Amino acid sequence: MSKRELQLFSTPPHPCSYLDDRSATNVFLDPDFRPDPVVYGQLLDQGFRRSGQHIYRPACQSCHECQPARVPSSRFRPNRNQSRCWKRNQDLEVSVQPARYSEEYFELYHRYLSGRHAEGGMDNPTEESFRSFLFADWSHTRFIEFRLNARLLCIAVIDQVPQGYSAVYTFFDPQAHQRSLGTYAILSQIALAQTEQKPWTYLGYLIENSDKMRYKKNFKPLEVFHDNQWINF
Repeated sequence: MSKRELQLFSTPPHPCSYLDDRSATNVFLDPDFRPDPVVYGQLLDQGFRRSGQHIYRPACQSCHECQPARVPSSRFRPNRNQSRCWKRNQDLEVSVQPARYSEEYFELYHRYLSGRHAEGGMDNPTEESFRSFLFADWSHTRFIEFRLNARLLCIAVIDQVPQGYSAVYTFFDPQAHQRSLGTYAILSQIALAQTEQKPWTYLGYLIENSDKMRYKKNFKPLEVFHDNQWINF
């Protein structure tokens, strides 16, 4: 993939979603560009990720807190809390499904946003916002379902690329907080990559100074993209 073939655009500075005292700037690819899985995987390896149809990467001049992070699937070893989380959720039925809209999915998504992100700007979703945020017509997106006695508890939205999986978003029943379903969803994605012998599980951006984003450093070993190369965190 040649960078000269890709058109990049920059957003104006705007309030950062994760650090209250910062402004943020992103670069994003031409919205009309439709990558195939190989090119999308190459973009993930350059620190990009997607939100809906848009592929972007932070490009803040005075801040470098956002660190693209990935887990080398074959070398991952759960810590004690992650092992307990894995055992705690072995009563769940886990299945990988094609990405699609359903009322059941939307109802869980709505309850999650209302319970965990009230007044965050996403807590009054519509079918259109659900689709535009989670889907891209060019991506190989899958939903990992987690059910207890047929009741849907969690959905992990993942994109499949040749070298692994990219975690797009996870939403779950806020009343099942004792299960640590966010952690279990990541463990399940890593396990899926291990089963399929795919080398990487991409976790998006690690931000150590953000309460929402520092949890990713608990998945070890972890690599971060720094100075245009992947290094051990």
